[in-house]
Amino acid sequence: MLCCVSLIPLSLFAAPFALAQNTAPAPAPAKQGTLPASPATSAKGARAKPPVAAHAITHVDVGAHRSDFAFPSAQHEPDATTHLSAELLRNRDVTTLRGLERVAPNLTMQSINGTASTNFYLRGAGFNDFTQNNMPPVLTYMDDVAYAYPAMSNGLMFDLADAAVDPGPVGTRHGQSTTGGEVRLRTNDPTTTWHYGGMEDIASYARSRSEAYVSGPLAKGWSFRLAGQTRQGGGWQYNPTNGAHLGDADLWALRGKLRWQPNDRTTIQLGGHFVQDDSEVVTAVPVHRLIGSQALPGFGLGRQAEWSMRPEFAKLVGRGAGLKPSEHNQYWGVDLRLIHDFGPATFTAISAFETERQGEYTDQDGTALSQADTYRTIDANVFTQEARLNGAALHGRLNWVVGAYYQRSRMNQRFFFDYTDYTARGYMMATSFGMDQESVSEFGNVSYRLPHNVTIWAGLLHELDDRGITGLTSQIFGGTTRSFSPESTAANQFAGQAGVSWQFVPQAMLYYKMSKGFKPGGFSANNTQVQAQLDPFKPETVLTYELGLKSDPVPGRLRLNGAAFYNDFHNQQVIGTVLIPNYGPLSEITNAPKSQSWGFEATLEAHPFGHLFLMQNIGWQRGDFQNFPNVDRAATNAYYAAHNQWKAIERNFRGVDNGSPKLTLNGDATWRQPLPTGYRLDFGPDWQYRGSQAITVGGTGFYRLPPYFLLGAHATLHSPSQLWDITVYGRNLLDRRYAESGGMATTTYFYIPGEPRFIGGRIACHF
Repeated sequence: MLCCVSLIPLSLFAAPFALAQNTAPAPAPAKQGTLPASPATSAKGARAKPPVAAHAITHVDVGAHRSDFAFPSAQHEPDATTHLSAELLRNRDVTTLRGLERVAPNLTMQSINGTASTNFYLRGAGFNDFTQNNMPPVLTYMDDVAYAYPAMSNGLMFDLADAAVDPGPVGTRHGQSTTGGEVRLRTNDPTTTWHYGGMEDIASYARSRSEAYVSGPLAKGWSFRLAGQTRQGGGWQYNPTNGAHLGDADLWALRGKLRWQPNDRTTIQLGGHFVQDDSEVVTAVPVHRLIGSQALPGFGLGRQAEWSMRPEFAKLVGRGAGLKPSEHNQYWGVDLRLIHDFGPATFTAISAFETERQGEYTDQDGTALSQADTYRTIDANVFTQEARLNGAALHGRLNWVVGAYYQRSRMNQRFFFDYTDYTARGYMMATSFGMDQESVSEFGNVSYRLPHNVTIWAGLLHELDDRGITGLTSQIFGGTTRSFSPESTAANQFAGQAGVSWQFVPQAMLYYKMSKGFKPGGFSANNTQVQAQLDPFKPETVLTYELGLKSDPVPGRLRLNGAAFYNDFHNQQVIGTVLIPNYGPLSEITNAPKSQSWGFEATLEAHPFGHLFLMQNIGWQRGDFQNFPNVDRAATNAYYAAHNQWKAIERNFRGVDNGSPKLTLNGDATWRQPLPTGYRLDFGPDWQYRGSQAITVGGTGFYRLPPYFLLGAHATLHSPSQLWDITVYGRNLLDRRYAESGGMATTTYFYIPGEPRFIGGRIACHF
């Protein structure tokens, strides 16, 4: 079944499109089989123009009769990608990956247990990787480098040029295959003239963010860019029993790029970054006691919270007494890229090495008791190598790309648990394991533009993936230590895409495509008690059908893009439940043999009159399991509550909703008011809505996160020279109490509360 997007009938567009054909020149037809933008090539694979100065801002004449929207060339690309400018990201205060859900449709990005690690859900595709050792369904790219583990991108969202959210299966044109899509972040590149600047942002709860950059030439053909940021304060949680404060940021990051252009056809660039994150995290608020009779704090989703750290546990993990829920993370990486234009084709090679060293403490029971206090250490590195060749022929009618991708990762993790106040256990324990992974893929894509502005394209990817988990031990301190046999899993899969687009008038395009996506299997390795918990889950595949429209019916005044999709999943990777006898239910990543989802997303941009600019994203999706036998956690918990005995209640979740938010909305309205002597004031509201989301399969009641609506606002004064601007902003102006994410500890179910009202201001200068 293909759910069609509710778009305005084409006949209603006919008149403005006909008028547009007489008033605006027709753009060149878009090329298919394109690549993401790289430092020396445009999105079409051609030689890029010289770098734009970092402080350059497109001038908008608010008194003119028309004002073009951003990313006009993307309107001729047959995809549902949401393109985000650096200006939009600043206006909406998007400074972390999680903030992207405020500016893109059908996207949900959530913290894992309140930490800096993030889970992605795009069009309902995604899962809660609480062990953080598996490839996500939605990949993050930073300057064309794929991050196999999302945490590696923490602290790097500064000095951005733009971003893009691309839903659906990907991998036939660049990078790595996956089923849910990708988030691409692009940072500013070195410039051939000197530029420097900075930004200072101060907000509620003593939060501050500082950024600075410098960029310019070093010698003939050589240029560089150095940028950095710091984050401090902002903690808004407190413990009413002792007045302790929680949540302050403590992060700094540096990024550098060195570029050499020996001639106008060759670019060699070396990049590197370093992040140190010692921030405190948002701690859990328990909403239901599963085991035990102790009363819950009853704080609701406000600013109040409880947490604990026993000195014995702090000593065990090697941290100081009184440790608060927090990060102790270090990330660094280097990348080298070579781009050479041969004329008929452009060659691109990207080598990257990324590392993460994490030490992360969370109080998952959300009480002053030590019933599920967790400290996790991660030591991981990833090496990737990509090489691709893309070109055009037949006067641009034929476009093609071929390439290969290699990835190797190494990871060691250790989980420490303090169950001292959990009477059924009453001990401290640790689970340790190592994981090795290696994959290689080859990909290709070709497109051809037929007469009447019809373009057809097809792509194919083949991937081999091999991964194994070794050395897993489960140690009870003062008790027994159990060792488990190693496990491995391998996959040999194909993915691909085929489609057709029709630029039926210069300002509108229809497209249809079918895509098969592939994502390798992996392991759950959290609190392992029996060997069966290490059985690998299978690879996930999806067949996606997508129908879309991109249109500018009134150029510069009205833009409407939309896409409808249907996903046919096989062995979809989801969080299920396993019951360990005499121990309790545990979460594990497993496979739903058959499932489906469908829906649409649309973006409306309007400049109806004068100085008013509007933007609205809407995402709607539904999905269910067609075959998924698993433990019914709610029924199993209910049986325990009635009989004080664990018994697995099995059921097939056939026909049960997949639990993803059905409706997501976000948008803003801006009034651009010219002022005397060349100043300009931009101001207006912004908003976000997310529907209810299940935290367990088939969850109802407290097993679901409630829906929420957030209102914000911003006002920016621009200088006549565009060299500085001053902004005041507010987030969650209504001070709504809401849950960002949720989960289960040993004795409680908990929510992670979202931020309260934040009022802030910033000043930015560019020279």
